[in-house]
Amino acid sequence: MKKYELISEEVRKRILNQYYPENQPIPDENSLAAEFKCSRMTMKRALDILVAEGLLFRKRGHGTFIVKTVLNHDAVNVSGQENKGLTKVLADKKVSSQIIRFDVRFPKEEVAAHLSIDQSVPVYDIIRLRLVEDEPYVLEKTFMPINVISDIDERVLQGSVYDYISNTLKLKIAGAHKKIRAAKSDGLDQIYLGCAVSDPVLEVEQVAYLNTGRPFEYSFSRHRYDKFVFSTVEITKSGL
Repeated sequence: MKKYELISEEVRKRILNQYYPENQPIPDENSLAAEFKCSRMTMKRALDILVAEGLLFRKRGHGTFIVKTVLNHDAVNVSGQENKGLTKVLADKKVSSQIIRFDVRFPKEEVAAHLSIDQSVPVYDIIRLRLVEDEPYVLEKTFMPINVISDIDERVLQGSVYDYISNTLKLKIAGAHKKIRAAKSDGLDQIYLGCAVSDPVLEVEQVAYLNTGRPFEYSFSRHRYDKFVFSTVEITKSGL
């Protein structure tokens, strides 16, 4: 294993073991390079791996911070390096959206923490029903900081928000941290997804991040239990 990979592995362990304070930047590259007895370029490559994994994000002029959602181990956390959105996943189907709520507001503490922003930063507060071939499939509850994802309007929400982020804003989506759980249907599920009171739903709580490691979305997707199967693929690296 190359030195920057060994360093990356050690810093990863430190992050997950909460060695660094979560509300402060981790030590700068020069300090870490001195600690690990390597060049600054080697240190940067090591941190770049963790940024790409969504464990760290860089805030210009302020330093490198831990993405707080990775410190919550209360549920299964699946880290995906590719996050396509429903429109691309079901590219051969007609996917449409019904906007139920579209507001801009200041976030609650939990939302701000997952997006790594202050509570003074406004966020989009969105609820959309996603329909496939005009049949309800997913109820999405989404928060996005307006200083990262700008100029969302109803026209954008009627289509693919991820396409807008990639093709209009020219931002690169890197992946997401997901917690997948079973839940009971609530009032909105029963109204918009057509669930019975006794029906379960599959809820995916997600923090999606850009290639800079910056979180841009905190969302809850409520899936009809009879419409989705989730699978994961574990990829191992030879020699590790």
